[in-house]
Amino acid sequence: MMKRWQYAIGAIWLCLLLIISTDNENAIAKYRSQSQFNPLEWTELPAAKKVDNSRSIDLNFTYATTNNFVNTKLYSCPRCFLRTDVATAIQAAHRQLQQQGYGGLRMFDCYRPQPIQQKMWAIKPDERYVANPKKGSDHNRGIAVDLTILDNHGKPLDMGTAFDEFSPKSHHTYLELSPEVLKNRSLLKTTMASVGLRHINTEWWHYAWKGNKPPVGKWVWDCNRSRENMM
Repeated sequence: MMKRWQYAIGAIWLCLLLIISTDNENAIAKYRSQSQFNPLEWTELPAAKKVDNSRSIDLNFTYATTNNFVNTKLYSCPRCFLRTDVATAIQAAHRQLQQQGYGGLRMFDCYRPQPIQQKMWAIKPDERYVANPKKGSDHNRGIAVDLTILDNHGKPLDMGTAFDEFSPKSHHTYLELSPEVLKNRSLLKTTMASVGLRHINTEWWHYAWKGNKPPVGKWVWDCNRSRENMM
């Protein structure tokens, strides 16, 4: 009798997950077809062809693959959109690091559409690491970035953990790390602060704009359209 109840409960949960997944896919399709994109408010950071190209930034979006904490491909393609002021700040930080002999910045995530936020929340409903989509996150507003620093050979500096390792070791207050890791985290933190982005305690890779917060964005980019043709 107990096994029957267990099977029934398992079947109900499976149905609920399928419904949530379907609803999110429908929402993504809706916001891709009804774009809220305004090219006067958004800037796309171009993907780097070479690490030593001072005008380009390296993109490494695990959310455009299945190699991420939700084990699901969330983005159809990796594109980094940000509010224009934030994009300008990131480019300034990138140049600053290159002038110091580093390869520049590697982006893990930029603007994140709210329907994508909902999919993440369904898997990881923990506000220490994933913002509640009902409130909206700074990523949803286009004013937050996940990033790291590359050395002059294009290799990421050692930050002590991988991107999206949700553990105390990823916190800025965790100090049981090598001097090299602490130095690298400090470099990222001071560089971002110098261009107007603040850190959060729980993720060494996450930085957000200190200025005013614009509305949450729901639009989803089209991989086959240029920035100029996305209206």
